[in-house]
Amino acid sequence: MRRTLLAFTLASLFTLPTLADEARPTPTAKELLAQSRPQEWRTPDPKNLLDMKLPGGHVLIELAPDFTPLHAANIRTLVHEHYFDGLAVVRVQDNFVTQWDDPAADDEDKAHTRPLGSAKPTLPPEFTRAIDPKLEWTPLPDGDVYAPAVGFSEGFPVARDPATGREWIAHCYGTVGVARDVGPETGNGSALYAIIGQAPRALDRNLAVAGRVLDGMELLSALPRGPAPMGFYEDKSRRVTIESVRLAADMPKAERPRIEVLRTDSPTFGKLVEARRNRRDAFYAVPAGKVDLCSIAVPSRKAK
Repeated sequence: MRRTLLAFTLASLFTLPTLADEARPTPTAKELLAQSRPQEWRTPDPKNLLDMKLPGGHVLIELAPDFTPLHAANIRTLVHEHYFDGLAVVRVQDNFVTQWDDPAADDEDKAHTRPLGSAKPTLPPEFTRAIDPKLEWTPLPDGDVYAPAVGFSEGFPVARDPATGREWIAHCYGTVGVARDVGPETGNGSALYAIIGQAPRALDRNLAVAGRVLDGMELLSALPRGPAPMGFYEDKSRRVTIESVRLAADMPKAERPRIEVLRTDSPTFGKLVEARRNRRDAFYAVPAGKVDLCSIAVPSRKAK
């Protein structure tokens, strides 16, 4: 996705409040979204939208090919060839991640490990990418512990280091990453995880981030925690089977998930950020005056 002509900057919203502002309650997210314009919403590219069907419902994941193109391509290949169908959620570690992959691999039952088909077994690490000024960038003003600059790009929470010219997707709640062994090239997209707890930002720049969950996050975050070390299920019957994973582009148009995502370069998103930074109402008498990158969830909704 490339930058579009929306005349808006977050900096224009970050002004000192007046007495009149302090007397008015801060609009809620629901109120702000109700006032949004249709052009402030985008429809994810069907080639980058995964529909993972679990027994409890569907999880929609948007891939991030501008940040991890090799991993996105390999995941598409795995999905095209139905690699994930019948695999399972094998690990749910409290306040950390839910992970899904081939159970045989985690059981070290190598004889029954599912073949990768046409997908590549190893990939070069895509932990960061060069900053591209052509990509949409909406900065946050309050700084960050883990990076010199943070903001949003193409709907993803992104950190930047201008000194090195690199940027990367941050490990916020709902981020989907590529599991790997110790070797940096060992992650190929056949094992994925979603962040379900406090943002583990120490993982940034150490793993490739494939995308983020747009809908159905509760189906991953509310699963029973695994009792074994790192949250693995000792009892195999507790694993949640993946019924199927489909790329929206491969589905008939009538059956594709209908979802829209608020543009992070839109005025409404800027207002949502400011509402989080300086919330004022009968309960929040003292606004924080700041917000961190992972405290902001990019809204999505069913398309009309």
